[in-house]
Parts: sequence; C-alpha cells; structure tokens
Amino acid sequence: MAMSNLQQSDPKTIAANGDEDREQPLYKTRDKVYPKRVSGYFRNLKWFALIALLAIYWLVPWLRWDRGATAPDQAVLIDMDLGRAYFFFIEIWPQEVYYITGILIMAAIGLFLATSLFGRIWCGYGCPQTVWTDLFMLVERYIQGDRNARVRLDQSKWTLEKIWKIGATHLAWVAISMITGGAFVLYFNDAPTVVVDVFTGNASLAVYVTIAFLTSSTYLLAGWAREQVCTYMCPWPRFQSAMLDDESLIVTYEGWRGETRGPIKRKNLARGEVPETGHCIDCHACVNVCPTGIDIRDGLQMECIGCGLCIDACNDIMDKVGFPRDLVRFDSVQNTQLRATGKATRVRLIRPRTIFYTFILMVVASVMMFGLFNRSVLELNVLRDRNPLFVTLSDGDVRNGYTIKVLNKEQANKTYILSVTGLPTTGLQVIGQTPNQDGSFNLDVAPDRVGSFRVFVAATPTALDGDATSFEFKVTDLETGNSETYDTVFAGPKTDR
Repeated sequence: MAMSNLQQSDPKTIAANGDEDREQPLYKTRDKVYPKRVSGYFRNLKWFALIALLAIYWLVPWLRWDRGATAPDQAVLIDMDLGRAYFFFIEIWPQEVYYITGILIMAAIGLFLATSLFGRIWCGYGCPQTVWTDLFMLVERYIQGDRNARVRLDQSKWTLEKIWKIGATHLAWVAISMITGGAFVLYFNDAPTVVVDVFTGNASLAVYVTIAFLTSSTYLLAGWAREQVCTYMCPWPRFQSAMLDDESLIVTYEGWRGETRGPIKRKNLARGEVPETGHCIDCHACVNVCPTGIDIRDGLQMECIGCGLCIDACNDIMDKVGFPRDLVRFDSVQNTQLRATGKATRVRLIRPRTIFYTFILMVVASVMMFGLFNRSVLELNVLRDRNPLFVTLSDGDVRNGYTIKVLNKEQANKTYILSVTGLPTTGLQVIGQTPNQDGSFNLDVAPDRVGSFRVFVAATPTALDGDATSFEFKVTDLETGNSETYDTVFAGPKTDR
C-alpha cells in the first residue's frame, strides 16, 4: 500500500510518518527577491567598485606593450596559438604553468586574509556575479521602476506595457551579456583585430562559440539566478566561517539596542519621549534592500554577502525617526558585545590569524618573484629515440638518435653552440647543419621560439659503460656565454664486464 501511494503521488513530493501519508516538498520554491533602491556610503562604494572593475575588465585588452617586432604588442594576452601568456613585461611559457598555480594560491590566501579582516568583502564588492547582478538590477530598475513597481508589474496581467517593459529589460540584459563575452575573448586574441573580425564575420568558430556561451551564462546567472548563485552554487559561504573570528569586521545588528522591535508613533517622537520598544521600528527597510533577501537582524547568515546596503537603509530610517545611526553597522561581534555592556571597543586588524595569512602570502609571493626574475632565458630539452634504441654502423660504432629542442625566450635571434660532454664520441651530426672545426655545431633559433634539431651521436662500444652510458648535451649562447645542459643516456649493446 505504501508503495502504491508513493507511485501515485506527485514526483516532487514524498510520503512520510508511517501510517499518515503527508506530502513533503523535496525542494524549496524560490521566493523572488525585489531589492529596493538605496543611497548611502556603502551603496556609493559598490558603485565605485562596479565602475572601476568594469573599466579594468573592458579597457585592459586595449593597452599596448612594446615587446619587439616578433612578439604581440597587447599588454595582457593569452596567446593560445603560440602557447604564451603575456602580462606587460612578463611572459609565461607552457612549461612554466607553475606560475599560474602560484597566482591561484596567492589569490586563495588573499581571499582568506580579506575575509578574516572584513568578512565577505569580496562577495559584496568584487565578485563577478555581484558586479554583473548589480548592473542588471540597475537596468531593471531603470526600465521597470523601483521595488513596489516591479512587484506590481510581476503580479499584473500581461498587457502591452508589461510586455514592452519586460522585453526591453531582457534585451538590455542580453546586450550587456554579449559585451561581456566579447570582452573576454579580447584577452585571447589581438583586441583590435578580433573586434573587426567578429563584426565582419571573419572570426574563428571558437570566438563565436565563446561569445555565445558567455552571453548565455551571464544572462542566466545575473538575470535569472542572481542570489541563488550565492546561496546554492557558490561554495565559499559554506566554509567562510572558518576564516572568521569574533574580531572580524562584518555586517552586524545591535540587538541589545534594537530589541524589542515595534512601531513608534510620530507624536511620541516629537515630544522626545523614549519608547518602550527598542530602536528597531520593524520597518523591514534592511530586508527590502538586501540583494539576497535575508533579514540581518537574525544574525550572520550564509546568504549574507557583506555588501552593507542594509546599513545604508537602516541609517536612513534612523535619521528620519530621530534615533542614533548604526543600529546595523559594519563591526565585529566582539565590539557589539562590548558596546552592549558599556565597555570600550577596539578594532584589531593585526591578530594571529591575519599575521599567519599575511606571512604565507608574502612567502608565496617572494618565491614567485625570485623564480620569475631569476629564471633562465634559455632552456634545453632532449628526446632520445626509442625505436630503435641504437644502430650499429658498418665500422662497428654505435649510433643513437636524439631530438633536441632549444627554447629561446628572448626577443632576439640567437645562435647557440651544441656540444657533448661526458661521452667519448666518434661522431656528432646535426641534420642540415655544418660542423665547426672543433666538432661542435651552431644552432640558430628565432626570437621567442623553439628550435627543433635532429641529432645523431656515435661512439665505440668499448667506450660505453654497459648498455646505458650517461652524458650531457650542452648549448651555449654564442653572444652572452649563458649555457644550459641536459642529462641523458647513450644506449648500446650489452657487454660482459
């Protein structure tokens, strides 16, 4: 019977509690959030962050940097064709991907440090989801009106006014999303060239696919999902508490001062009478402006992004009713408790936790900087032939084949001298090259390129140390004397010793 009842029920519900069949929802239906417009200090900070971050995102690909005639002149560029990442004077090759790892580690530690100091300041001001959502809500508010107007519009029947307002909103969202996708591909292609190619239909399929994907994802996440991304998709809220302590600066509600809540008659305020209730008049202004729709008076919550808009809203109400500001404030839990007991408060940014994060960040940054400014501009890689391992020549000598790759990381033509050390060779040959008088070879490599050369090395069997003899290839910059070596082995026949 229980099985039949379960099969006949709505797939979104389940039967529970034994004999009594009670339908339980499997997921919570979304309560759409309609953030209200607010003005104030924190709102101005968010506008500044939005404008600055968008300006950086859209303008950086257009900056130029002279690297010479053979290299791209875009200041910040990830060149997938050449396999290079350029960041002003820094050039990262594919085998130097560990620098990218270091950057990610620094970003993570930096986020931990910022959170331990100022809570979710990244989420409230710097996260791309926050920036795009802010911009989308600005457009929505401009076309559809403020909170009450948007609520009425959503609840009204479909009319010509509703169609054009919602249609215009979504068209604007799509346009913003498309510009987002277009700006992203500028970091992987020469900006002026790819813009012309996109509008003339000459861009590659990868460019159009990338723009289409980012257009749709931005439109979906910033236009439709919004606070759902912060609440359900982002992992950061779920472990942010591990970075916080009682002295971290977060958005807090002064419950000792605000409770108990209740409305206040204006005539009592005019007479200067002290109300029996607390300073919170339960106007829900802090809730109405929250982009995630939470009530900060319930304490710090996973959904809170620390933007501080509730502080601006509450201060505006406090000014109107004649109460002191900062009932909702940007402060630490410890200071809230101290203020409740009439004790002096303090802000302590230098704490064991922040010292530890700062130390780790400085160590990682120092290691990366040391490696970056002391890395070699020359690299040598050698690949030995494995089929066959060796060839016996007509005179009895043994010959091995190798593919040598010389990486010239400088923006100039280079000539390198190839030599062999640690092996008494009877012959050294580079296909297509003429040997020098001492038996070495000159290898010419173009600027910022990899030179590939086919090399054969011969030796007598009696000079070999068994079936695998260790030796080195060495390349030396003819101009500067800078050299690199590569340890490899010479394969030969097994000998009884």
